[in-house]
Amino acid sequence: MVRPMLTVSDLHVFYEGLQALAGIELQVAEGRCVALIGSNGAGKTTLLRCISGLIRPRCGSILWMGEPIDGLPPHEICRRGIIQVPEGRKLFPRLSVLANLEMGAYLPHARTHFSCSLRRIFQLFPVLGQRTRQAAGTLSGGEQQMLAIARALMARPRLLMLDEPSMGLAPRIREEIFRIIGRLHQQGLTLLLVSQEVIQSLRLAQWGYVLENGYIVLEGRGEDLLADPKVKKAYLGL
Repeated sequence: MVRPMLTVSDLHVFYEGLQALAGIELQVAEGRCVALIGSNGAGKTTLLRCISGLIRPRCGSILWMGEPIDGLPPHEICRRGIIQVPEGRKLFPRLSVLANLEMGAYLPHARTHFSCSLRRIFQLFPVLGQRTRQAAGTLSGGEQQMLAIARALMARPRLLMLDEPSMGLAPRIREEIFRIIGRLHQQGLTLLLVSQEVIQSLRLAQWGYVLENGYIVLEGRGEDLLADPKVKKAYLGL
């Protein structure tokens, strides 16, 4: 049995008195890819921000390798190996590609392996190796998303959380981003993937959760969710 790295139990989050997440139960096992799907406003980003320490839950628990992390500041959660690629990329647009990658390697263990990580990044994303001196804000949308993922990888994550990594990109670039995500997973990286690309996400994931209005309404193997009539109707238009 694969042990869970991340366990979220009975998590409740409120914004200004309005409940954003209600009793969330979620696990991410080591080496797995877990997909979290749902419409806009369902609470997907809120859940990732809560795991990252950017939002405090009102109640419930978040365990990492069996130890509680809810209430820890974001830098301590990053130190434990949980790294998020945020929606909208959040790059440093005036800094060069290389400087953005250096910012991703700010943790001591990441700095120690900086050269090795950089070589790996340029193998995964050859275009970034050709643009090291270029300002991040002048890259194309697809190149910026690659840089956002690459910056997160420079931190040498144990769990990589991706929030809408293909949003706003052309179809060909979306396919390339998912190809890279799949390659990372094949290399053994544990992933928690939030995306409205339902088919791509559930094909890639071993397990998936469907979030609606702050509640998890379905969960199961990725292939089973793809075949579920409710998922087909709500998210695939079938």
